[in-house]
Amino acid sequence: MNSRTSRNRTARQPRNAARLRLISAAASLLVVGVLFAQEPKIAVEVKTVSVLATVRDKHGKIVPDLTKDAFELEEDGKPQTIDYFAKESDLPLRLALLVDTSLSQRRVLEQERTASYSFVDNLLRPDKDVAAVVNFDFDITLLQDFTSSRPKLQAAFEKIDTPQFDSPRGTSGPGTGSDQGPNPGGRGGSGNGGRGHHGGGGGTHLYDAVWLASDELMTKQQGRKALVILSDGVDHGSKETLGEAIEAAQRSDTVVYSILFADKEGYGHFGPGGMGPYGGPGGHGGYGGHGGNHPAHEQVDGKKILERISKETGGRLFEVSKKETIDKIYAQIEEELRNQYSLGYTPAKNSEPGYHKIVLTIFNKDLKVQARDGYYLESKSSATAGVQ
Repeated sequence: MNSRTSRNRTARQPRNAARLRLISAAASLLVVGVLFAQEPKIAVEVKTVSVLATVRDKHGKIVPDLTKDAFELEEDGKPQTIDYFAKESDLPLRLALLVDTSLSQRRVLEQERTASYSFVDNLLRPDKDVAAVVNFDFDITLLQDFTSSRPKLQAAFEKIDTPQFDSPRGTSGPGTGSDQGPNPGGRGGSGNGGRGHHGGGGGTHLYDAVWLASDELMTKQQGRKALVILSDGVDHGSKETLGEAIEAAQRSDTVVYSILFADKEGYGHFGPGGMGPYGGPGGHGGYGGHGGNHPAHEQVDGKKILERISKETGGRLFEVSKKETIDKIYAQIEEELRNQYSLGYTPAKNSEPGYHKIVLTIFNKDLKVQARDGYYLESKSSATAGVQ
């Protein structure tokens, strides 16, 4: 018995030694793994990237009859395979109108009201498309959350007006939008019904309005998404920067159309960026204060600002004039929204999170493509806005 046990022990010794060597090797690998783990790779959510595009000929006329083979798409300089292609996307449309109600716009508000409601009334398809209405000055108000109801939208446009200084707009009551649904913001907002963001001072919070509408209205929506801004493009007092506003629109996969409606006489004898009629420095709209990352004395080109917002999100800038009335401009936007190409592709699985540049071109050099410049790829722990 004892000798058998001794032989068994002797036989097991090499195996035990082998086990020890394996354990030692595993421990070494574990140490190496821990060292490599100090720089972890961030996992990203890779899904189909959608791109809405409009094509025009050299005369500016929309070209609606192209095929997938007419397009070439690159991401960060690398060619991509177009997996999905469709003409005149039948996806539901989510449209939000952002109306500048600062005092510089007071003479054109009636035209904006009438034309905006007519545009929405003609564009929205029953039981498929919805629209929301937001106005902004030194405050941002959701007058009407997304709805297809014509009466509700008409009532919202009727509420569009310049601020009354003897009646604080931060309080609930008729005309504040408190009965119109959820707050578009809450980020610095007063928390009263439809009140989205309150600056507490003077100015025109254009960038904040674009940021809030994109981040807190559009992000939750599916399908085609578009913002239409009616403004002179000059921001005073926003907490968000122009770049942050554009980024929010890009992350929410939203195309921005800008309508430059600048009433020069609306500034009186002062002009944008100068002394406001109430004595405040840089008080565009007459509230005093400047903000918007622009010094009080700096002249701001609102047209360039609106043009940048639209270009980088795949939209267009329009300018109201005697020849180009606001009604004609809305008709052009409506035509564009009804004649878009929808393209989709899948990024590489090893794509890094962050911004990726998109270049969509067409082989026919006589044609011009209008599409967004890029998108944001989020990590798995983040929302995948802009990537569907």
